[in-house]
Amino acid sequence: MKIIRAKNYEDMSRKAANLISAQVILKPDSVLGLATGSTPIGIYQQLAEWYKKGDIDFSEVTTVNLDEYYGLTPQHHQSYHYFMQHEFFDHVNLSPEHTFLPDGMEQDHEKECTRYTALIYALGGIDLQLLGLGHNGHIGFNEPSDYFSTDVHLVNLTESTIHANQRFFASADDVPRQAYTMGIRTIFLANRILLAVSGKDKADIVRTAFLGKVTPTIPASILQLHPDVWIIGDEDALSEIPKGAVV
Repeated sequence: MKIIRAKNYEDMSRKAANLISAQVILKPDSVLGLATGSTPIGIYQQLAEWYKKGDIDFSEVTTVNLDEYYGLTPQHHQSYHYFMQHEFFDHVNLSPEHTFLPDGMEQDHEKECTRYTALIYALGGIDLQLLGLGHNGHIGFNEPSDYFSTDVHLVNLTESTIHANQRFFASADDVPRQAYTMGIRTIFLANRILLAVSGKDKADIVRTAFLGKVTPTIPASILQLHPDVWIIGDEDALSEIPKGAVV
């Protein structure tokens, strides 16, 4: 595990984008696992800026997203389809046929979970998976549990996650209560994992997840066992990580 300290959110975004850019340059047909939320927005903006300068080409890249709210159409302004389109896909030369997300409108849960899991494996797996980190240690929408989840599944969101996401909705009542998400095994099978984290409010969970014991009650802690994990955080997010633990 490599922990890299950035000066601030902008520096964190630039450092994380640089790792993704290097992946695409070295392997133009990379499969990228992508995340949503406020943390990766700066990363996507930096990648789009480099694309416009001609520094990076996404034409052969395939993307698979971590998750999608259950019950939201792709056109809903809070769906992750909408987020990815407006924050990233519209600004680079990714082929629409090569961008994939779970179908939040599929009511047959088993069918959708099987379909999306099979899709990821058919692509040969994920070369680089981008993650954020929830306040309760969730990655994707894998919430604290008694066991580590496996492949794509439908999850019931915890109240803390609903509360954290209500800032994107008119009220907490509007936040979906379920979501499709890649499971821990799906994420763990990625060749490289990049977790980006920002803000003083994440400092405690960063320390607990990456310096504490591996436990399904802190889903992100499983990343301690992955052979190629990069954690890039700003000064605030890494403020409880000893200096000697940071590259």
